[in-house]
Amino acid sequence: MSDRDSRHKASMQKLKTHIDEKVANANEQRGLLLINTGNGKGKTTAAWGTVTRALGYDYKVGVVQFIKGLWECGERNRLEDDANLQVAIMATGFTWDTQNREEDTRACQEVWQEAARMLSDPSVYLVVLDEITYMLKFGYLDVETVKQALENRPHEQTVIITGRNAHRDLMAMADTVTEMQEVRHAFNNGIQARRGIDY
Repeated sequence: MSDRDSRHKASMQKLKTHIDEKVANANEQRGLLLINTGNGKGKTTAAWGTVTRALGYDYKVGVVQFIKGLWECGERNRLEDDANLQVAIMATGFTWDTQNREEDTRACQEVWQEAARMLSDPSVYLVVLDEITYMLKFGYLDVETVKQALENRPHEQTVIITGRNAHRDLMAMADTVTEMQEVRHAFNNGIQARRGIDY
């Protein structure tokens, strides 16, 4: 065996030992707070992937869509007939299109009531708060209200928050934060969003 092969083998063994130690030390069981944020594509897509995974194990799932409710959504179309899935939609569309702060605030508060109900229901294993970050940024929803609901949710319940510019208080609470980084985006080169790929 060459020196290079020996070094590689030793490095792999060290990595395996490190991973084994982390697995052995991970002994706490509870729901998680996950945040998918950043300027890159895929935050909502990743959340829907986790929704599909949870439904695959026959868990109850709630999804609250705060600003994409009027858009087509292939994942929602495919999964909405699942008896274990509840979807609540703020159907006013993107807030910067409506130009009606009063109506946006009312619609946000209305759909938040559905989110709060899900966040207090111990039978709901996973809750997705899709694009809620914008509601906090624009002041349609108070961060303390959201924090309190997250802190008081059932012990086994996992929550996924998606959207750009996640509030620092939520970031501090999160168990896992994933930042999607845009390296290149087809839209910036004049390519339209593609059905079945982008939505």
